[in-house]
Amino acid sequence: MTPRHLVGARLLAQGLLAPDGAPPTPVEVARSFAAHQGQDLPGAVSSLALRSRAPRARTGTAAVQQVLDAFDRGEIVRGYPMRGTVFVVAADSLAWITELCAAGPLRAQVARRPALGLDQDQVDRARAVLEEVAGPRSSPGTGRGVPRAELLAAWEAAGLATAKGRGYHLLSHLVALGVAAYGPWRDGDTAVVLARRWLPAGSDLEGAFGGDRVAAVAELARRYVTSRGPVTERDLAWWSKLTLGEIRAAWPAATRELESGYADRDGRLHARAEDARGGDGERRWFRAGLVEEYAEREKEAMAELLLPGFDELVLGYRDRGFLGDEARVEALVPGGNGVFRRPAIRRGEIVGTWRRAGSGARRRLEIEELTPLTAPQLTRFTRLHERFPAVGG
Repeated sequence: MTPRHLVGARLLAQGLLAPDGAPPTPVEVARSFAAHQGQDLPGAVSSLALRSRAPRARTGTAAVQQVLDAFDRGEIVRGYPMRGTVFVVAADSLAWITELCAAGPLRAQVARRPALGLDQDQVDRARAVLEEVAGPRSSPGTGRGVPRAELLAAWEAAGLATAKGRGYHLLSHLVALGVAAYGPWRDGDTAVVLARRWLPAGSDLEGAFGGDRVAAVAELARRYVTSRGPVTERDLAWWSKLTLGEIRAAWPAATRELESGYADRDGRLHARAEDARGGDGERRWFRAGLVEEYAEREKEAMAELLLPGFDELVLGYRDRGFLGDEARVEALVPGGNGVFRRPAIRRGEIVGTWRRAGSGARRRLEIEELTPLTAPQLTRFTRLHERFPAVGG
């Protein structure tokens, strides 16, 4: 048995149920999440579009375009703010989150340099070339950035070898350092921009929080909890890779306007641990009013849902077992190879993985069922597929 009501509450917190009023904009979604998985770029666009589209839209085309426009206007960007992983972040948040959380991955990158045949001098030269090439094209709203291939070619022309992972290392390191970011949409990718020109002035740790790390951790924690809760302190520690000590120092400020409770075996939340029968006894935090709102929208939360493979519902928590048994989680990430299939969800658990087959008017949904699905359920999944906001339609 899965804690389906815990999943339902998280679906609600994550903005995956239709909003009561006007939907949030893509930048509002990105900001609320602090950082949203972005290594699978088409999937990241779909994830943001699912959370910002008009509730009654017949297709996902307009929602996808909203996300791409937000990249072009410089409202959202991609970077390496934590864990050495690409995330989509509101442009006004990338610098301070990266300063807060990227120190560990940066140290790991420096340690790998000898194996790649790189040294600090080469990194400095790569930075100078990037600044020269990307700087003139990094004005938000008008600049088009530098395609990755063009930047690698410029490095090669400057005598910097980029093969065998060296180009990737140089670029990801300069992004994690806060020198560059991935900005406007160009030919199915986000182009490289110079961060100090593309990102809002004063959005670094000093400008946003006066250099106060505790205040910054509190804001990061608040965003994480409100967008993904119910969650625990350990969920945040896993996600951010900040220490529990640093998180707990900021926790009182972060949770001042939040609520907490305990999940029972079905995932329903209770104020007292002794009332949460069959649960794990862990205290979970969530945004104020979530329990009452979920009680009103439970039926909606249990309906069918199609998600991209790297969606935050799957990757935003330290344990994925809440979505299904071991076999179903294994089917979602075959062999634990880091490549996530797209989940089909019903009643708060994974019931299959899905793909898009064919093209144009002949494009169709294919589901690999992990639990048996009835004809009406498959029909509802098909209707969701017809409205799914995919890059390229």
